Amino acid sequence: MADQMRNTILTDKQDCILEPLCFPEHLSASASLASSKDGRPVTCVLCSDCFPSSEKDQLLKHLVLDHKLVIADVKLITDFPQYMLYWKKRFAEQLITDFCSVIKTNSEGPVEQQEHYFLLCDALPEDRILREQLQRRRLEEVLEQQQKERDDTTFHRVCMFCNDEFTGNRSLLLNHMAKEHSFSIGLPDNVVFCTEFLNTLESKLENMQCIYCEKTFRDKTTLKDHMRKKQHRRINARNHDYDRFYVINYLELGKTWEEVQSEDDRELFEDEDDDWSDWQAHPVCAVCLFCEKQAETMEKIYTHMKETHEFDLHKLKTDLNLKFYQQVKLVNYIRRELHQCRCYCCQEKFVTKNELVQHLVNKGHLMQLPEVSHWDQPQYYFPTYENDALLTALSDSESESEGPNHSSNVPVIAEDISSLKVLKQTSVLNKLLKDRNGSS
Repeated sequence: MADQMRNTILTDKQDCILEPLCFPEHLSASASLASSKDGRPVTCVLCSDCFPSSEKDQLLKHLVLDHKLVIADVKLITDFPQYMLYWKKRFAEQLITDFCSVIKTNSEGPVEQQEHYFLLCDALPEDRILREQLQRRRLEEVLEQQQKERDDTTFHRVCMFCNDEFTGNRSLLLNHMAKEHSFSIGLPDNVVFCTEFLNTLESKLENMQCIYCEKTFRDKTTLKDHMRKKQHRRINARNHDYDRFYVINYLELGKTWEEVQSEDDRELFEDEDDDWSDWQAHPVCAVCLFCEKQAETMEKIYTHMKETHEFDLHKLKTDLNLKFYQQVKLVNYIRRELHQCRCYCCQEKFVTKNELVQHLVNKGHLMQLPEVSHWDQPQYYFPTYENDALLTALSDSESESEGPNHSSNVPVIAEDISSLKVLKQTSVLNKLLKDRNGSS
């Protein structure tokens, strides 16, 4: 059904193409970090049914099956109960279609077999702002908790690998485990909810379970030998149950600490050799907006569209004074309309793309665009086609204005070297030097 949902998305104003949707059972274990730990019940946004926060998947299934409501990217919602509470209030004030796109499944089949689903996603500015606010609020709570742990001097705990006791600051224990037992969970300033984190790790060891691979052994001696020989004295980065204990997970929405860590300075340390002589640039493969023509350079594809289809993207950019991101949205808008076999100028629908292109030529609509507000929308930030090389060739009008073509009209005044001796004698610098010599 997910494939059917993404095929056609109808709103009152325009069609949208969305990424494939995921049903609740496909969500990752790190969906909401700490939000599923607070125990708050969650009420359905469209009825009075209530679910424990630990049964979020059941609630999502209930929304899909009973109300035909799909919430996109649930795993990126920081505080799911608060998110649901907000939209329950908004849906009570206005119609659901005022906020959600309407997904028509089986659009080419019989009418009686068609269903309408509602999609709530962050393409709606109100939803995006809500998600960002919840993310910032959670980050503030986490940073406040971390500061409390930093200032806490009542910390007292025995090392899980030996009998040494540590009191005062938690960093003493963490540094001890890293130095004496080669077991590190990261720098103390990167860890939050430290006591709960240590309890989780200690519980695994008490159950004779390896912290890394989570295999169970018959006794502690065998477990210790296994962790030492297999070098399993570390945290498994793929175990998302640990994500909530690292501050970095709360900084960038949708990325785990493993992903962010792998990106940090990666290019700086991969190769310190500055010799680029063996680098071979891969040619781009730009595709025409109106046909299947491909070219290895941007100039060729621009020339093709201008000569074959009488479409001049450079002229549109200049005439409309389009900035970089406006150009991105325009290209994505045209791509999307052509994919839907619909004229981007008059919105007339066609059966095939060839019929549409012929209509654009016959009606002279190739260089005619609708009102800017029609295509200058946030949803067109996202490319219609993955790896659209045409987008990489776009440039800001302001940056191009610095080029030689634009500077050719600027008068250049040559330096006057006709009487260098006179210039030297009357120079201000010469006067300053005389004053300096006189004062010395």
